[in-house]
Amino acid sequence: MIVDGGLALRHRADGHLELRANGIFVMDTRETSTEKALATHALELHPEPKHVLIGGLGLGFTLEAVLADPRVEAVTVVEIEPRLVEWMRTGRIPHGPELLDDDRVHIEVADVAVVLRESRPDAYDVVLLDVDNGPGYLVHDANGALYEAPALADARQATAPGGTVVVWSAAKAPALLEVMAQVFDDAEALSYPVDLQGHSETYWLYVGTVSQGNGTN
Repeated sequence: MIVDGGLALRHRADGHLELRANGIFVMDTRETSTEKALATHALELHPEPKHVLIGGLGLGFTLEAVLADPRVEAVTVVEIEPRLVEWMRTGRIPHGPELLDDDRVHIEVADVAVVLRESRPDAYDVVLLDVDNGPGYLVHDANGALYEAPALADARQATAPGGTVVVWSAAKAPALLEVMAQVFDDAEALSYPVDLQGHSETYWLYVGTVSQGNGTN
């Protein structure tokens, strides 16, 4: 096991890697369908997702799925944990170097809320937020602000007309949908079933849309 502060990367007996933050299970390399589904479902909502921002690097499977879409020209990945980025770059996470060496990828080691607040208007076609397991399962308590109106308004400003902001959640989050409905021109909750090694679960994508002609420029 590699431990750095509150971040731990564990090599399990079954051969898979497991990532924990502050003792909380974040993800592993055995079950990656949810991370990939966040990307594929979100990109399906946009006809031309050239510029994408991903909040949260994790083990890179959301990024991998975004890069698999030939329409994507540039991906900004914002990750608050510098050690996680280092583990990806150096191959501690074996598939990491190839992902981060893709010319379309730009990594920012920062708080995604700050990056969105400081982004130029209309910078991204799609913004994917996967920094926690949803607003009800925070890895860091400070992340709660990311699901509130001011931060979501910053995400909207950074999203081009016709674009979408997609928030992943492991559980239904009606309060999040209510806030997003106040911030975006349209908001909806999309459920999708997943099979976790034979166990059925339902996960959620919360989608905020910026209508054509309603950008900041």
